[in-house]
Amino acid sequence: MNTDALPLHPDRHTLFNELHARPFPLLQPGTRISQLALLHQGCTADDEVRHLGHLAGLLGQPAPANSTSCHHLDFGSFELRWERHTEFSTYTILREVGGHEPFAATALSLLPTAWVRHLPGQVLSGLHVEIHDQSCMGSTPDGVRPLFEGHRLISSWVLGHKARLWTAWRLHQDGMGRILIQNLALNPCQLGRLVRRLLELENYRMMVLLAFPMARQIGPDLAAMSAELAGINAEITAIAGLDDERRLLAALAALAARIEHIRSETTFRFTATRAYYDLVQDRLQGLREQEEPGMQTFSEFLPRRLAPAFRTVVAVVDQLDALAGRIDRASELLRTRIDLTLEAQNQDLLHSMNRRSQAQLQLQQAVEGLSVVAISYYLVGLVKYAAESLKDMGLLEHPALITGLAVPVCAVLVWRGMRRLHRAMPAA
Repeated sequence: MNTDALPLHPDRHTLFNELHARPFPLLQPGTRISQLALLHQGCTADDEVRHLGHLAGLLGQPAPANSTSCHHLDFGSFELRWERHTEFSTYTILREVGGHEPFAATALSLLPTAWVRHLPGQVLSGLHVEIHDQSCMGSTPDGVRPLFEGHRLISSWVLGHKARLWTAWRLHQDGMGRILIQNLALNPCQLGRLVRRLLELENYRMMVLLAFPMARQIGPDLAAMSAELAGINAEITAIAGLDDERRLLAALAALAARIEHIRSETTFRFTATRAYYDLVQDRLQGLREQEEPGMQTFSEFLPRRLAPAFRTVVAVVDQLDALAGRIDRASELLRTRIDLTLEAQNQDLLHSMNRRSQAQLQLQQAVEGLSVVAISYYLVGLVKYAAESLKDMGLLEHPALITGLAVPVCAVLVWRGMRRLHRAMPAA
């Protein structure tokens, strides 16, 4: 059945062909390779493709399309491979020559100088790699050292003693590094994979080191912030009042903001460093080195400086996380103290309101007592007027007696009326 009839994922072909997106070259002894790795620094893929098109026009070749992140341009006497990665792009030049002195004429020298000078981005690493037959040249350190301008050499056998690697891990007069491969029994496919592994090893190790200056720069700031946090913690134990608590909480908030700013500026770089370091370890293991007596191997030499730099980055990341955690704990402690202080103040306020309510109740009861007397007085007055009127009419002989009897009666009636009114009112 044809797969066209199936419900295919829209990215199926792209994902499947990712295995073949950047194929390694098939290389023969006598091949010279130069590679430049440039950080993007805001340059887009279109900028790089346009620059490749300019080179193709200079050398009479068709311009590459904009559809992929990898282009292979064959100019006859040499090949150019361009690959765009997440943070950097590589330009790899391959040239097959034979019988020439190693590094006498590099593959990079075939490119127009003006075109190379205007490559988009910033050069992070540059490496020349040359492949020669083991039988065609000497393999002693004294015989190879002149090819590396007299620098101390690093050398090892790789891939089951089928090839020998030489390098100094130094920048030479042209500003590039050098690796010499003496082939003993590797076929073109194996040589291509070996060269790709060495080129990636150089690029990834430089990407690891890219975070090292950043880590060293923020290290003193973290030490100063740690000391500041220690001072704040010491002040927490000697807080005098709510104003001190609020002041210290504001200082902790400012410190936390500075930490978060540093983390936002460095998280991507430090996270990428971990990934690149793992890739370096993988590429070193893939070499399957065998030691040459008296010589350092790649796996012995590279970790000597790479591992401490990586551990410095990891230590800074751990220090950032630890400092952020300490700030969170100090802030939580301080907020707890503030909550307790506010709760105590609220209790004092409630007690004060309770005392005020009791005073108001007593005052209200006194006012109500006076009100009973006043209302009773007015009612007795009305009774007195009524009794005197009845006397004048001849209907009553002793108005004073009636008035005196009306006093307790009015008082009782007014008091009961006030009580009933209180019971009828809703509770506050």
